[in-house]
Amino acid sequence: MRAESRVQRFIDAALDLLNESGPGKDFTVQDVVERSGQSLRSFYQHFGGKQELLLALFEESVRMTAEDLRESISGESEPLERFHLLVVEYYDLCRPNAKVRGRRRAPLALAEFAQHLLTANAREATRAFAPLVSLFSDVFEDAVTSGALRTDLDRQRLVGIILETIMFNSFSSTIGGAASASGGGRGGEELWEFVLHGIGAGPSSPPDSGQGRSARRRG
Repeated sequence: MRAESRVQRFIDAALDLLNESGPGKDFTVQDVVERSGQSLRSFYQHFGGKQELLLALFEESVRMTAEDLRESISGESEPLERFHLLVVEYYDLCRPNAKVRGRRRAPLALAEFAQHLLTANAREATRAFAPLVSLFSDVFEDAVTSGALRTDLDRQRLVGIILETIMFNSFSSTIGGAASASGGGRGGEELWEFVLHGIGAGPSSPPDSGQGRSARRRG
């Protein structure tokens, strides 16, 4: 417990420094040590260096985000609407100027770190995103079981695609100029409609046979 407390103090100190620093500015290991009130020796007992600290900080941010989302959707019992709420809530959290209720927001530097992690270290990225993947998988599975979503898709792969879609499309209104970065608008709902019409269960058309294709060509 004492070790966990020391680690948490380093993580909290690093998060404070990131939140206080301006764009393009950074912190050093010594800055974190001084802010945490602990020793440099203690830091290196728990972290191999700054990159390991940033990874721990990112993992903590993902874990807190998953907890907040789970709490946000806990009052909804209908499976499809629960999944709908999860998609919209996570979209809102991913927006550049999102406000997190009761929590310190992970700074932009962590978003940049996440992009680097996804391209440079897939194994660590998989581990870091595990809490979010687990939450989305559970809610997605409930919606599939209820008959609201298609059953013929690779669910594990699809959860990853949905998470990617939410994270990268949360900047779409900023990039496209459709809305200011501070205005939520209907972005989350529009993204939900996009997702739902790809995976939602509905009247299925009969398989397209070779005979049908030949008939159309003749017509």
